[in-house]
Amino acid sequence: MVRERGNIAVHTDNIFPIIKQWLYSDKDIFLRELVSNGCDAIQKLKRLSNIGEVNLDGQPALQVRVHLDKDKGIIRVIDNGIGMTADEVKKYINQVAYSSAQEFMEKYKDQPGEEGQIIGHFGLGFYSAFMVADKVQIDTLSWQQGAEPVRWISETGMDYSMEPSDSRTSRGTTITLYISEDSKEFLEVYRLREILNKYCSFLPVEIYLDDLGDKDKKDKEEEKPINDTRPLWLKHPNDCTEEEYKEFYHKVFYDFKDPLFWIHLNVDYPFNLKGILYFPRLSNQFDTLEGQIKLYCNQVFVADNIKEVIPEFLMLLKGTIDCPDLPLNVSRSFLQNDGYVQKISAHISKKVADKLTSLFKNERDNYNQYWDDINPFIKFGCMKDQKFYERVKDLIIFKNLEDEYITLDEYLEKNKDKHENQIFYVSDKTQQSQYIRLFKENGLDAVYLDNIIDAHFISFLEMNRQPVKFKRVDADISESLKETQDKDKEKANKKTDKALEKLFKDAVGKDELKIKVEGLKNASLPAMILLSEESRRMEEMMARFGDMGINYTPPKEETLIINRNSDLIKSLVELSNDKSKDENVKMICQHIYDLALISHKPLDGEEMIEFIDRSNKILTKLATGNI
Repeated sequence: MVRERGNIAVHTDNIFPIIKQWLYSDKDIFLRELVSNGCDAIQKLKRLSNIGEVNLDGQPALQVRVHLDKDKGIIRVIDNGIGMTADEVKKYINQVAYSSAQEFMEKYKDQPGEEGQIIGHFGLGFYSAFMVADKVQIDTLSWQQGAEPVRWISETGMDYSMEPSDSRTSRGTTITLYISEDSKEFLEVYRLREILNKYCSFLPVEIYLDDLGDKDKKDKEEEKPINDTRPLWLKHPNDCTEEEYKEFYHKVFYDFKDPLFWIHLNVDYPFNLKGILYFPRLSNQFDTLEGQIKLYCNQVFVADNIKEVIPEFLMLLKGTIDCPDLPLNVSRSFLQNDGYVQKISAHISKKVADKLTSLFKNERDNYNQYWDDINPFIKFGCMKDQKFYERVKDLIIFKNLEDEYITLDEYLEKNKDKHENQIFYVSDKTQQSQYIRLFKENGLDAVYLDNIIDAHFISFLEMNRQPVKFKRVDADISESLKETQDKDKEKANKKTDKALEKLFKDAVGKDELKIKVEGLKNASLPAMILLSEESRRMEEMMARFGDMGINYTPPKEETLIINRNSDLIKSLVELSNDKSKDENVKMICQHIYDLALISHKPLDGEEMIEFIDRSNKILTKLATGNI
């Protein structure tokens, strides 16, 4: 060939500033694109070999190598794939956005082989090199008989020179990048390894990284590729072992804990989709914010947690999804708006629901054991996706006071004679321990709802399962906790009840506090606090709005329940008849109120100081016999 110079033909004005500034969001994409192109070249060669157009017997192993020469400021990406002729260089390199992969696929579409293994789709990937290089050089030799090696050089990305090459004597392509001053970070071997591990860990062709400055490098026989050319998601689920699934999880997500279980996606129709979704074991409920779904396109890493493909609630999981047919834009980084993507997302959601249904029906004991870890994900999914809720609504279970896992219907059936269509729940096992004890002593049941998401989830269920209502154990007194009394006894108690109400109203000194006297079956409990469910939810909601700058404190509907059957309350009534003991009566009333508060919620600073001072006074009076 003769030496020639010319301008690169582009189909969009000023495309190179666009490429350098925003087409690729991260500079490190250049290595992904160049290595992917090298893999494409090798996959094309394999296709030609499969149909008998080229003989690879006795040829060197097909591979892509990344050479780093820090001293010279050079990075080379070398493949021994299909190579290019001078005409092909003019066609595919000098005409930006003309995709050779598309033309190749069209030419050989009727031939047998793995069509999905051709990675490239765009024709712009090569030019990402100019984000990091002042000068880019291509040396290439085509697989075709009689082809001559070609050298292509460009220092601006807008013009080029071509001439015969003296550096390629065998089939393939070498791309040499002369790294620019502002991209010197890529001349560090650890940085290149980091990029290759991120984007190229599962490319279908073996990739090697060579540091030419490392004088102690091992022999090639001892080398290992940096990638796994056959990732686990490409295997059929029946061919994968439990240990392989766990090993893959640890390797990809750097999580030392084993996953709970997983879903292997293996779809060929109506679209091509493969992947593995893992349900991680959580250390605490805040772990649920740290999911990671890695999206791949033909084994090339695209991005984490792309919401167009992955339903939002699934991003609480960890996994890998490979979909070769994704309608990516030219940077391979973002999805174009496409109904096809929505179908993929819906299918993934359905497969997750199917897996959960299978576990619930066939492995109920395991499902129960998993529940504490997976329930935030399921609840979030129900609230985000109505179709998902319809599929899993009968799989939602609750842990009750007997540490049994039961469905909502099972709870309602068990308690229909005690509190129909009401579900009592515990949000803080320690703080609400007194109420739990009351429930257990009286044969009542409640469920534990102590996750951050539960406050939202119960409102969601109330809308979708009317007339069901949720009430916290400190929101109301079940009729089962009260003694039954005839009309005569009720009439006799009225006078004493009014006296007690006034006694506590005067002692506590809170006009907004409601005081009510009841006869509870438990005689050891002098008093308890109730806060209406509606009032508490409003208070919690306004607290969230407070973080947004909206300041409004709704009135508390707090009720102090006095137990007339308590021995302490009976003694207090008698003591109140002695006017000389008024100070002691007031102090005891205040103390009973504070004790009820403590079993309901923590005291604030001032309340605690007063409680401690009063406790010391009462103890002193008891010790000196002055009570």
